[in-house]
Amino acid sequence: MTAGQDVKVPVPPPAASRAGRARGTALRSAGALLAVLLLVLAVFASLAIGSKAIPPGDVLRLLLHPDNSDAAHVIHDLRVPRTLLGIGVGACLALAGALMQALTRNPLADPGILGVEAGAVVAIAVAIGLFGLHDLRDFVWFSFAGSAAAAVVVYLIGSSGRSGATPVRLALAGTAVSAALASATQAFALTDPEAFDQYRYWGTGALSGHDLSVVIRVAPFMAIGLVIAMSLGNSLNALAFGDDAGRALGVRPGRTRVLGVVAVTLLCGAATAAVGPIGFIGLIVAQAARLAVGQDNRWVLLYSALLGPVLLLVSDIVGRLVLWPAELEAGVVTAFIGMPVFLALVRRRRIAQL
Repeated sequence: MTAGQDVKVPVPPPAASRAGRARGTALRSAGALLAVLLLVLAVFASLAIGSKAIPPGDVLRLLLHPDNSDAAHVIHDLRVPRTLLGIGVGACLALAGALMQALTRNPLADPGILGVEAGAVVAIAVAIGLFGLHDLRDFVWFSFAGSAAAAVVVYLIGSSGRSGATPVRLALAGTAVSAALASATQAFALTDPEAFDQYRYWGTGALSGHDLSVVIRVAPFMAIGLVIAMSLGNSLNALAFGDDAGRALGVRPGRTRVLGVVAVTLLCGAATAAVGPIGFIGLIVAQAARLAVGQDNRWVLLYSALLGPVLLLVSDIVGRLVLWPAELEAGVVTAFIGMPVFLALVRRRRIAQL
């Protein structure tokens, strides 16, 4: 921007539109309450449905007054940790997707599509296969480093060339990097049979098979990432008009992007370290949130944090039922749901952007 050049700051709408804005806020608030209700229903369904069905009344009673029955054991030792992980991981991945879409202005952004999850996975495979680390407290740091490094590599590849970082180019770069990292992951996992056994199940992205200790260990990282992400709504709205307009509105673009990258790294790294890679949550939920509330990132982030757990818990429940009495991992179910959504979004982009 040259000296004396004016910065175009968005002009507030006239007072006549205040009633319309109030109605819009009321509708969005009602939608958020509906999302909370859906989350509560998904939580109860997750606690009640499985190979051993438990009536909702018994679920509530055993949650408040546990006894020595088999049903109490199933709820407290198996389904409560599984449900808590579903809530945390779903919120983390959905928020990470919404943040990535806002920061890159890329409607196809998702931790899985842009290679962030693959980076975390290969880093954890290295920790297990080469360094012999098998405790979540040890390899979670590898997960953070891998997710951040993969995000940087994908952006550098996708932004090269004259057309720059278009949505489809970034998606293609993420797909290529993810494929390369997947091969590296298999190579590291195969160096140690014990590590391969651990990775084989973890790498499918499953909520089952974890106890409360896993929830406790990743909860601080998830909480910090969630707080940072939810605090960026106003800044992201300002930057949507451009960096110059954002500065005029009191936002520091560099600080906002750094905090966004830190939040995405914490959210994706913690979620992947806890349950393995689960794709398309960020893509599906963030797109649904934008369809519901528009481009206001404050509401998009809130809706994403509420609807992400709903999608993941419902996917986990479907996985319990579709192959009953066996189970299908939640990561497989979300892939079946997310792939058609991804292809539909790609078809909406112009081929000239490739």
